[in-house]
Parts: sequence; C-alpha cells; structure tokens
Amino acid sequence: MTDPIEPSTSRSYPNPNPSPIAFLHPRREPFEHGLLSIQKLIFTDPVQALTPLKEKLASSSTHRVNSAALADALQISSDLARLILDTLASVLHSESDPLVTARPDYVDSVGADLRDLILFLYIQSYKRLLPRSHKDSAAVADVWPSTSAFDGYLSALSPLQLVRCNTRRFMPSQADEEAHQLSYLQKHLANILSLLSETVEGEGESLVLTMDGFEHLGFLIQFGDKGSEGVPLSQAAPFFSNSDPDMPAVPVPAAQVHDWLLQNIASSLEHVTEKISAKENGSPSGSDQDVAMADASPSSAKALASARSPYFIDGVSKSSYVKQASDLKNSSVKVINCHDSVIYILAPLRYATIYGCSDATIVLGAVGKAVRLEHCERVHVVIAAKRVCIANCRECVFFLGVNQRPLIVGDNHKLQVAPYNTFYSQLEEHMTEVGIEATINRWDEPLALGMIDPHSPLSRPAGVSDAQAESAARLDPDQFTNFLIPNWIEGEPLGLTKDNPFPLPDKYLTSQQRNQKNLGEIKQILREAPLEENRKRELSCALHIYFKDWLYASGNIRQLYCLQGD
Repeated sequence: MTDPIEPSTSRSYPNPNPSPIAFLHPRREPFEHGLLSIQKLIFTDPVQALTPLKEKLASSSTHRVNSAALADALQISSDLARLILDTLASVLHSESDPLVTARPDYVDSVGADLRDLILFLYIQSYKRLLPRSHKDSAAVADVWPSTSAFDGYLSALSPLQLVRCNTRRFMPSQADEEAHQLSYLQKHLANILSLLSETVEGEGESLVLTMDGFEHLGFLIQFGDKGSEGVPLSQAAPFFSNSDPDMPAVPVPAAQVHDWLLQNIASSLEHVTEKISAKENGSPSGSDQDVAMADASPSSAKALASARSPYFIDGVSKSSYVKQASDLKNSSVKVINCHDSVIYILAPLRYATIYGCSDATIVLGAVGKAVRLEHCERVHVVIAAKRVCIANCRECVFFLGVNQRPLIVGDNHKLQVAPYNTFYSQLEEHMTEVGIEATINRWDEPLALGMIDPHSPLSRPAGVSDAQAESAARLDPDQFTNFLIPNWIEGEPLGLTKDNPFPLPDKYLTSQQRNQKNLGEIKQILREAPLEENRKRELSCALHIYFKDWLYASGNIRQLYCLQGD
C-alpha cells in the first residue's frame, strides 16, 4: 500500500482562482445518480480495499475491466457486476468513453476504464447530506401507518411529511449539497490521488500523476459552470496547461497536484459558504445563483442557462404544468413536492429526479442518462429513459420504456410496473438525441437491492440487518390503458411520432385491442338503441355521472386541470 501523500513544499499557488468562472465544482451526477445500495461496495478503509483490487485488475493491457473480471474481483454476481458498469456509464464525465458509446450487447465485454472504476467504487462510501429538520415538530407529526420495522429508519421523510414540511427551504439547497461534496473531496483527496498515481522508483519511492491520470479526476470535479463543456482539467492546471500536444506531458508529483487542488477546493468552499450565509441572512445577493427553480405558479417559472443547473419544478398543486424542449436550457430536471397535479416534461434530458410527490401524474419525455424517483406516494409516472432507480415509494405505478433493468431500493410498498403507454410527436426525435433504443424495453425485469440505504447519514439501528427491497409487480393487462397527451399541449413544431415507439407485449396488446373492440360495440349499441328522446337524455345523464365518478376514483380528473384557466 502506498504511503499517504505528503504536502509539497516546492511550489505554492496563492491565487488559484483569479476569475470567478474558474471555481472548482464537484460533479453532482456521481453523487446523485451513481451510488448503489450494495453492501459489498461499502469499504471501511477504501484505500486498503481498493489498492490490491486495482493491482489485481491492472493486468489488462487496455486497462479496462469487463463484467466477468469485475464479478470475480469483487466476488459478486454477474447481474451486480453489470449493474455497476451500467451505473458508471450513466455518470461518466466523458461522452466518448467506449463504455458510454457501447450498445447494450457489448457493455459486458467493453468494460470500464480501471481508473474511472476505482473512483466510482471509492465514492460508494459517501454519506449524503442530512435534510434540514423542521422547526415545528408538530407540523410533521403525521406519517404513514408504520407497516415495516424499517419505516422509522429508512423513511426519515415520508411523502405525507413532505406534503406538510418539505418545501425547498427545509431541504438541502444546491449550495448546501455542493459544500458537503467539496468537504468530502477535501477530506478524501489524498486517498483519491494515491489511487490514481503511479510509483516512481528512485532514491525513495514517490508518487506521480500523469496528465491522463489527472484527467480522470474529471469524474469527480470540474472547473467552470458549463458542465461537460467546462474547462478541461489539464488546461485548468498550471502544471499541464502548456504541455506540447505532440509530446507526452511530464508526470507531476502527486503532492504538488494535491496542494493545488486543496487550494482550489478551499477557495470554492469559501465562496459557497459565503453564498449560503448570505442567503440565510436574507441578502438578495445570497440567492442560489446556480439553481434554476420553478415555483408553484407556472407563469413565474425561471431557468438559468448553466448546464450545471437542474431545472426545478417545485410545489405544483392541483394544476397542470407543461415544459417542452424550447422552454428548457438545462440538461436535468428535478420535480419536487408536487401534489394532485399532471406534469408534462416533453423534452430530451440527461438526468431527472422526482422527489416527495403524491397523487400526481408525471410524464418525462426522453432521459438519456438516469432517472431517480424517491419518497413518492400514489404517483403514476410515464418514462422513456436509459435507466430508472426507484427508492422508498408507495402505491405508485410506473409505465416504463427503459433500456436497462429498473432498480428498486429502500422501503417500497405496492409498486407496479407496466410497459410504456403514451407518445407525443417529437418523442422519437428526442429518444434518438439522448440515445434511447425503442427496440429494448426491460420494464418487467426489476432488480431489487437492499432496504437499508448505506449512503444515508442516519446510523443503522442496533440489531437491524439489511433485507432485500420489496420488488414491483406487473400491472394486470386488463388495467392497462393508453395515456393520451393532448396534441395542443405540444405547440409547434410538430414531429413525426404517430404512435407508441415501444412495442407492447402480446398480453397488453391483446387486452388493449379487446378494450377498443368492446368500446366500439358499446358505442354502436347506444347509437342503435330504440329510445325516446327523454330516455336518451336520462341515459346520457347517467353516463356522465358514472364517468365523473370514475374520473375522481381513478385520479384521471387531474388530466382536466390543463383545461382550467389560470
């Protein structure tokens, strides 16, 4: 095992950020979408565990690790090894990496770059930021009936609590989370660099970092505010920025890289902390500048152009809310604390998060990287995505068009999955743009992991052991219906999609055809019924009453919110 990196005394960087645009930021994606509830990946001492693992896997001349080698090294199943590769691919910083561009059939053989894999495994020991507690405990006293021994531990905030208290000011802000991630990187930087470094023999063993190894830190950090379009790490660093592109860059002592990054992290932490402090003190300048946020009023929604900034749809209640590609400058969306509403996000996205929603219908257009749904209750979600993770949800139905197995984690109850059931005119165009294949739909192959979240900041109660999460059942084909998106919602320009691009399984297609046939026969019987005018009016009135009752009982009344005026 390598010695810890000692601080360098050879060079200092008194002003690491002469321009505010060059602040170092943690990449949110690995921390938000890259953590897996697999106990075998949680290492008490990551360096001690990962150093021999790195040496074992480094035998390949390509420095790539395929699924079989990973399963053997970690002593896990092939399914979990594939899950690790798929998850890593969804949060990688390089869009050109072979793991990202590989077709699903080739992912196992293509494998992951060893350095990216080691960093991914290292952060599996990360603990998320604890949500802020509510000042009024009485306001959050109502919770779900306790149906599980894990409820008190796993559901620190249940959906019904979220209805009462979990507006954004009681959740960690983007700035809070960034400060937490920066502090994590600051604490673990020496370990991370030691795993990326190479040993040089000489008067004494020393660690150096090549430019290629340094670029792999882009998995965890970035400079600037434009996401993948930000400043390349090697160009931001003074020791690589002037390297001759035709000549291999000279490796740099790891201690020198360590000192320079620590100064940048300290500078960024100071900047973020000042922003948090100003916001808490009510200063207008302390607003969360990197957060695009929409409140409960659709007309007052605002978005910033930074690719780092998720677009927030927050607190929508008893209304219909629509966002299209032309409305979004952001590559990710977060739907938070929305209730009794219908939300349409008809756009190509990289990431999406749905958190703390209840009694709502949410349609996500095409999400090319990952979707996470958490702490939701009685929600119907229609998703076309590469991958989906469902955590701590109850009585929800997910209509899925997904290229990878849906991941089920945490304390879930009465979940149902069904094939994708809608379309809009630009859907196939958006799917192609973000890389979703309509010929692959693994909606009915959910993969359930553990009930206990190892990344939760809450400690595990004594005597509580982990168990497999409750999986999702398939929706009865007789209950399957198409979801119609009103074409006037889309506006212009219209696309070419005229039908659901995901083929329906035979049972669901047969049921759908039978229902359509029955409906046609009933319409014909009603038209041909020899009834007097007053009897026809009575029948029409009865049908309207039953239809209205069905709208309320099924929750489909929410779809009529879009017909209401502002």
